[in-house]
Parts: sequence; structure tokens; C-alpha cells
Amino acid sequence: MADSVKIAGSAYISKEGLYLYPNEDLTGEDVLTFINYNRGITTYGENYRYYTGEHKILKKKFDPNSFRPDNRVISNWANYVVDTYIGYFMGTPVKIQLEDDSKNELLQNWLKINTFQDKLSEVAKQVAIYGLSYMLAYQDEDSNTCVAVVPPDEGFIIYDTSIKRKPIAFVRYAYFNSELVGEVYTDSKVYSINKDGNLEETGAIVPFKEVPAVEFYANEERLSLVGKIRTLVDAYDKAFSQKANEIQYFDQAYLLLLGLNLPKDPETGKPILDFNGDKKAFYDPSPESANARVEFLAKPDSDNMQENMLNRLVNDIFQTAMVANLNDEAFSGNSSGVAIRYKLLSMQNQAALEERKFMIALTNFLGNIVSLGKVIGSITVDEVKAGLSLTFKRNIPVNDADEANTAKTLEGVVSKETQLKVLSIVDDPKTEIKKIGEEKENLIKQSLQNSISATDMFKGGVTDAEPEERGVLESQGASRKEVDSSEPGER
Repeated sequence: MADSVKIAGSAYISKEGLYLYPNEDLTGEDVLTFINYNRGITTYGENYRYYTGEHKILKKKFDPNSFRPDNRVISNWANYVVDTYIGYFMGTPVKIQLEDDSKNELLQNWLKINTFQDKLSEVAKQVAIYGLSYMLAYQDEDSNTCVAVVPPDEGFIIYDTSIKRKPIAFVRYAYFNSELVGEVYTDSKVYSINKDGNLEETGAIVPFKEVPAVEFYANEERLSLVGKIRTLVDAYDKAFSQKANEIQYFDQAYLLLLGLNLPKDPETGKPILDFNGDKKAFYDPSPESANARVEFLAKPDSDNMQENMLNRLVNDIFQTAMVANLNDEAFSGNSSGVAIRYKLLSMQNQAALEERKFMIALTNFLGNIVSLGKVIGSITVDEVKAGLSLTFKRNIPVNDADEANTAKTLEGVVSKETQLKVLSIVDDPKTEIKKIGEEKENLIKQSLQNSISATDMFKGGVTDAEPEERGVLESQGASRKEVDSSEPGER
């Protein structure tokens, strides 16, 4: 553990921020050490405040002795960047499927009941804000398997020190009236923990045979989008506020009066500037007033410099976050799909890396909890992982006509399922193939039914025609028989 730092006792933290413990037998004292350390991480709260608009400049002290304006203007770029990226990465629900149709149907029902797609989107948003997030599986009063999302300031996983970094326990905690309330989930039991570090069994069991939680992150360093742009957001807020201050400061122009012989107040000796009572005109009858200067002081024009600074900061914010600025001119007009994809390239690369991390976490998480018999029936963890299919699709504008042409081109080249995956309008290729088959069967049945009905009608069988109409049809059929029975020479 050369790259790890000892917190206290047997508790360690790695350079990536992982909590490490050399033994599987956790003590309450060491769990409390991890909790206290986790509470001391200030970046979680800071990142959340930036996302919600509570920026640093708003907490700056006001100077009561200053006569200059002191505006506090913020632009919530952190919120915009996170929501834009999550809309791109998770705007289209992840397709989670099993190869076995019957078990896949049960899986889809379980995912729907647990609003799993919504929870997965929330996990992705927390990863963008904090750098990591957790999913916790538990069983309710009716022994139904449920899922909860836990932010990193309310929970964490403790790993062993082996090369596999196997999870030992998941800790979820909160403080109510300054009292610690927490739970520790191992691979078999659930314990409660109090402020004194005492672990007590709750009586609940963990039926998954694994720690029922998994960590999601976008990169090994647990870097968040908000954390990467926080200082740039501070600089933008400061520059924008200064611009507002200057506009307000120079909003009231200063009038310069030189060479005017203005009347003076007999008591104070100060010039009277409103001797007409309306503050609109100055009158000096003396001849010397012809050489007087009356003009407004011009303010220094730094607008271009300020705008350049603001534009530069905006560009740096999006480049550092590796998120496309959708207000960029490149996304307006009739830009080609290829041109737009080039503009989205950095965001695509970032999403591709995060997708790999999410696929690993989802496969492990679903493999452990879905294999529990009550979810989709009897199945092993390995069978779930082998048969599980996860498909991420970026949420970008698509050309339905182009996709349809591509799908037609693939006819006979690839499987029907692969062909249908090209179409964004098809959410579940397997279900779509099933529907296509059902439609074909219905068409064949309808065609056969129509054929039988037509034959019966001409043969005089039971038809839906009225008696009078049926008689006409039968007479026509008899006439045709008479013609057919004649000799060829007689025709």
C-alpha cells in the first residue's frame, strides 16, 4: 500500500480515494474512522453548491465603506455543463436485456417496477457532480429486491487490500440532531452503528452472497465535471460582476463645468447648480463665459476587453469539461451530421470511457441481484453476466431517412436484430422481431381466410352474401360449368 495513506487504526485511503481495510473483520471503531474522514471531504458539498447556483462570489463580504457598486452576478455553467452532458450520455435509456426471452420479460418488469432507468440517470448525474456514486440493493418488507441511489457524502464502500480490491462492506450513514445513524452491509448481514462506534446486528440478512452495492465512476481518479471547471466558473462570475459594476458606476454621467461664474450660496460659499430650480440649465451673463467648458466626462471603454475575457472563459469551461457548447454557431443552420459529430467528438470520447466503467459496474451489480431467484427465477450469477446485454446510445439528433436507408442496405448482410439496432426508433430489437413475426402470421392467416371465403363463395358454400346475391353467384357458377363441359370444337 505504498500509494495509500493511513487514516487511523487499520483504515487507509488510496490515491484514487478508495477506502482500504486489510482485514475482513471490520471493527466499529474503524468504520467510525472512515465515516469521520468521509464527512471531512469538503469537495462534495462545494460541487453540489456550484451545481445548485450557490457560488463562491455570493459569499464574499460586502465593504460598507465603499461607494462603488458591488453586484454579485453568477452564470450557472456547472449546472448547464452537467445537464447537457447527462442529457447526451443518459438521455436515451440504456437497453438492458437477457438472451432468454422469458427471463428477459421478467427482467424488464423488475426494471420497470424499480424505475431503474431513472435511478441510473441520477447515478450518472451524481458522478458528473461528485465524481462517483453508489447503487445499493436491499429487500423490503415483502422480500422484494429494490434499488436505492446513495450519493458519496452519505455512503461509501470499503475494499480489501488485495489486487482485486474486493468490497468488504458498504456503509450508509446520516446525522439527525447531531446523532449518527448508520448501517453497514456485508456479504451476509446488516449492522447498525452509532456515534460510539458500536456495531450491532439488525437481524436483516443479505441474500446476494456479495456486498449489495456497487460504485459508479467516470474515471479511475474520480474526477467530476464540476470539479474540473470550478475555478473557471469563479473567474467568469468575477468578470461578469465587474462588468455589471462598471455599467452601473458610469451609468450616471459626470458633468464638467469650467470657466462659468456661477452664483454661490451666501452661507456655504458653494456654487449653486440649480438656481433656476429645475437643474436643467446654467446661465452666466458674464462675457468670460464664452470661453467656458461644459461637457460630460467620457468613461473609459473596456467593453471589448471584457467581452473577450468572458468569451475566452466560456470556451475554456467547455473545453476543460469536454462538453460541447450547444449554443455554438456550429450547431445552428444546416450543418451536416458528420460536421456535428466532429464537434461532439470530445464529448463522445469522454462518454465512451465512462460507458465502459458503467458497463462493468452494471454487469456486476445486476449479476448479483438478478440471480436471486425471486427476480427472474432460477439462474446463476455467471449465466446472468454471460447473457446480459447492455446497449448505450447517445442522445443526439438523428435523420430517420438516413437510418432507414442504412437498415435497408444491411438487409441480408447482417442478422435481423443487428439490422434493427441501426434504427433509433426501435427500442428493443428482439421485441420488434417478435412483433414483425406476429404481423406476418396474421397476414398469412388473413390471406388464407380470404382465399377460403372466395372459394366457398364461388362453389356455393356458406358465405356472408344475402340469399338473393348468393343465387346470382350460383347461377353464374353453373353457367361457367356448362361452358367448360362443351367440346372444344363446340366452343
